[in-house]
Amino acid sequence: MGLSRIIAAMKSLVRPETIADAWGDDAVDEPYSKNQMAWALRRERARTDRTGEGFSLLVLSSCSRRGCHDALLHTARILRRRLRVTDEIGWLDHWRLGALLPATSQEGAAKLGEEICATAGRCGYRLQCETYYYPSHPWWGDQPRRKTKQVGAERTAPAQPMEPLFALRLPLWKRCLDVAGAAVGLTLLLPLFAVVAVAVKVSSPGPTFFRQRRSGCGGRPFVMYKFRSMVADAEARKHDVMALNEQDGPAFKIQADPRVTPIGRILRGTSIDELPQLWNVLKGDMSLVGPRPLPCDETAGCDVWHRRRLDVRPGLTCIWQVEGRSQVSFEEWMRMDMRYIRSRSLKCDLKLLLGTIPSIVFGVRSTTASDG
Repeated sequence: MGLSRIIAAMKSLVRPETIADAWGDDAVDEPYSKNQMAWALRRERARTDRTGEGFSLLVLSSCSRRGCHDALLHTARILRRRLRVTDEIGWLDHWRLGALLPATSQEGAAKLGEEICATAGRCGYRLQCETYYYPSHPWWGDQPRRKTKQVGAERTAPAQPMEPLFALRLPLWKRCLDVAGAAVGLTLLLPLFAVVAVAVKVSSPGPTFFRQRRSGCGGRPFVMYKFRSMVADAEARKHDVMALNEQDGPAFKIQADPRVTPIGRILRGTSIDELPQLWNVLKGDMSLVGPRPLPCDETAGCDVWHRRRLDVRPGLTCIWQVEGRSQVSFEEWMRMDMRYIRSRSLKCDLKLLLGTIPSIVFGVRSTTASDG
């Protein structure tokens, strides 16, 4: 009699009805918090960068905000019964639940998403399912907007690139520094801009400004502005000078580019041609300090781990401009950008801004040949 009471007391401590209510009979873990899920995603990305084996992320959200959290908790129970031990579940935000699926193809993640949505639909919950895959290939910056597919009561969409999910939030101090610096710089430099614009227009036929699509934060393309320093058809003639490329890796750089105009050599030597990018900083496409943005086609040629530089907004200057320039390899350039991302702070940004001035005056001009 005493033994049966002891066993009953032990069962009451376990409270199986609470565990089953939260997850089901096979698991007791709760979904990761938002921060824990972000860490798990970054850990899996680091593993993929080393091994080359991709992974998928299944993102589920309720089609109705009413009872959204309860619906996703119920979905978590369904997921927990379906997923492998290596898979992980966590919150991306209050309205979205994510399932991290290592070594899972885009097709496999999409199939799982449809099955989960169908199961939830039979329980009275309408879900929207999105699948993300890392690494994305081919580069997705210029692809058309993906259409959502309707599947019965649930909605699924083709796999999307995961890189935007890794984009880091811009600190308030950094945005304030960018706005103040760009606004003051544009105001003070207006007379110089007028003189340079006239000089560019008079020295060679073509537009005053050169516009080019570059890869921004999260890989999203944006239009970057420069004073034109090359002949108007420089982009069309790029294949003619490919053999003169002096930079290893996907970047393209020539110190004595034959397409550069006489006034362009002065502008490039003093970096005056870069000053219109203060407008990009003011708009929010760029920052005063950050990895230099590469043209979209050059970003497509980067190794997977190189794309970590897209976690932050590109900038006018960074460690490479101050310490490296044309004296370092492309791989070392990328490592300098990673070092900045790990150590960015107000002190670091101010130090790099101050160090850029002597670097421009005494350093060697280094820029991609795609710059017009």
